[in-house]
Order: sequence, then C-alpha cells, then structure tokens
Amino acid sequence: MATRAIDRNVAQREARFFFIMACVMAATVVGGFGLNAALGRSTFNVPWLYHVHGLTFLGWTALYVAQNTAIFRGNIALHRRMGKLALVFIPTMVVLAVTLTFVTLQVLGGPFFFGQAEFLFVNIAHILAFAALAVWALARRRQTDWHRRLMFGAMATVAAPGLARLLPLPFTIPYTFLVVFLAAMVFPVIGMIADKRRNGRVHHAWWWTLAIPLAALAIGEAIANTDWAINFAADHVAGTPGAERPPHAFLPPGIL
Repeated sequence: MATRAIDRNVAQREARFFFIMACVMAATVVGGFGLNAALGRSTFNVPWLYHVHGLTFLGWTALYVAQNTAIFRGNIALHRRMGKLALVFIPTMVVLAVTLTFVTLQVLGGPFFFGQAEFLFVNIAHILAFAALAVWALARRRQTDWHRRLMFGAMATVAAPGLARLLPLPFTIPYTFLVVFLAAMVFPVIGMIADKRRNGRVHHAWWWTLAIPLAALAIGEAIANTDWAINFAADHVAGTPGAERPPHAFLPPGIL
C-alpha cells in the first residue's frame, strides 16, 4: 500500500510538472507574438495565409495545454479523445509552415537577421523536427513516460518562434538560428533537471528532444550554405518584393 501511495504521488508530481510547463510554453508563445503586436513590429494587415497559420499553431498550443490539463485532473479519457486532433494538426502545421516560409520570402524577403536561404531551409528542417517528435510521441502513446516527454519536445520546438520574439535577435547575427534553438532547448533541459530531482535519473527521451531539433538545425544550415540553396532562394524571390533586400543577414540602417 505504501509503495502504491508513493507511486501515485510521483505520478501526480510529474503530471503537475508537465501541466505547469505546458502553461509556461504557451505563455511564451502568446507573449512573444503579443509583444511584437503591441510594439508595432507586426500587423494583422497581412494575407489570409498568415492568419490561418497563426490560428492553427495557436490551436495546437491550446490543445497541448488542454491535454496536459486533462491528465493533471485525472481525466485520461478526455486526453485520449483530444489526442485524435493531433492527427489533423501535425500534417496541417507542416504544410502551412513550409508554404508560409516560401510566401514570406517573396512578400517580405524574410526577417533581416536571417539569410534568405537560411530562413528557407532551416525553417523547413525545423518544422520537420517538430513533426518527427510529435509523430514519434503518438506512436508511443501507450508508453506514457516516452509519450509525454517526446510531445513536450515537439511543443518546445514549435514554441521557438514565439520565444524568438522575446530575444534581441538583430544582435545575434550571424548565429541567430543557433541562439533561437538553444533558447528553446532550455525547456527540455528543465525537464531533465526535474526528472533528476524527482526520479534520480534523466529519462532517455529527453536526449532525443534535444538531438532531433539540433540535428535539424545543423542539416538546415549545411544545406542553406551551399551555392545551390543560395541560388534557389534567389530564383524564388526574383521579381518579387523579397528581392529588394540583401540575400544575406544584415542590420538595417538606424537599428543601432
């Protein structure tokens, strides 16, 4: 009986941790995009695709928080029912993220603190890293320890753009993507620390939540720095407003 009570206590503490961290990551996403809007760095006067993309990714964030809330309250049946929505969200998010990256390059040229080829290929690698972790988490949904940690890693990965908007990215050139990825990986590191304190060891799944996004970054950067990728990005923006900016990362006049 005592052992069962201890096991229940550990499980409840773990559920509480994942619930709190889900709320923290969601707050980071909302805070990052909200701050940009409040400071006038972003606008709602953009093509419809931006709104669909934003609502879809916000929906995923809400789903993640809701599912962790259900587990924290002991409603496993609701958690499983909501989990079916992930089968729709994941491929939709991949398609929207890739499409919007191509559109943004032509419409806006991409953020000035990224090279255009870098923005294109690292973004694609980034969303695929999210999908890999999320799909793997779904495949191991019967193994709760793996499932919740891999899904945590997927959420941390997809939360990176929101977190990035809280960072002084213009001053991180030419290491901007590395800075963003390392900042987002703070969340899994917190998970590792919590595991160590709660269970006396770090679960193996956490290492994958670090390795997959960082591997995606390395692959994306390697491709982006090839002549083929640079020429591909240049051809894509040719004749559009995106071609009016330099193809490499730069600081606009007057930003310092």
